[in-house]
Amino acid sequence: MLKQNLNIIILSLAVIISAYLFSNAFQNRNKDNDTISVTGLGKTDFVSDLIVWSGSFSKKSLTLKEAYASLDSDRDKIKNYLNSNGIQNSEMVFSAVDFNKDFDTSYNENGTPKQQVFTGFTLTQNVTIQSKEVNKIEEISRQSSELINSGIEFYSNAPEYYYTKLAELKIKMIAEATKDASSRAKSISENADATLGRLKKSDMGVFQITGQNSSEDFSYGGSFNTSSKNKTANITVRLVYQVN
Repeated sequence: MLKQNLNIIILSLAVIISAYLFSNAFQNRNKDNDTISVTGLGKTDFVSDLIVWSGSFSKKSLTLKEAYASLDSDRDKIKNYLNSNGIQNSEMVFSAVDFNKDFDTSYNENGTPKQQVFTGFTLTQNVTIQSKEVNKIEEISRQSSELINSGIEFYSNAPEYYYTKLAELKIKMIAEATKDASSRAKSISENADATLGRLKKSDMGVFQITGQNSSEDFSYGGSFNTSSKNKTANITVRLVYQVN
């Protein structure tokens, strides 16, 4: 009889303990589900402080030696032109020379190639200017047609604009986005008559840089505009809070 009563007591305790553990787990599960997710935005306008402008020039001649001599002459003229406009030699980089053999091709009546006649060598070289004097280089790029007027076959590319303090800007914007998300979470919890608990999770969105007042779309992997001097940077931060 004593042994039977002992078994009943042990079984009863086991049932009580199991019920308690189940109830506690259920409550904790519901507690974990009591969360809110908010997204904050960090946004700022800024002006590029670095410009990269490039162009190319070509010369053609029947002999490689003559083509190189003509290209060297044009390179000196371009360098003098840039120097006269306040660009230092240290700010300009000339690439290696690229050359091609040119041919004129004649065709048969059926459209197949008949004969190729060598017409000369075409040599091309690029020059790239990198400077923090953004406005000055921008203006020079617009006036580069003066080189063409002097007899140089110069092709100007559109300037590219960059910002050298991007790392510091990102840190500032992440802080701004986090503050914005936290403020939203507090407002939601107060309006819901709840208490904001601990931060459970945080995620940062991709960094987006677009031209100011432009209709550029954001990219899934992040956009990085280089065609506009005046830019707008955006970043989002998602926070998940426990709600009590």
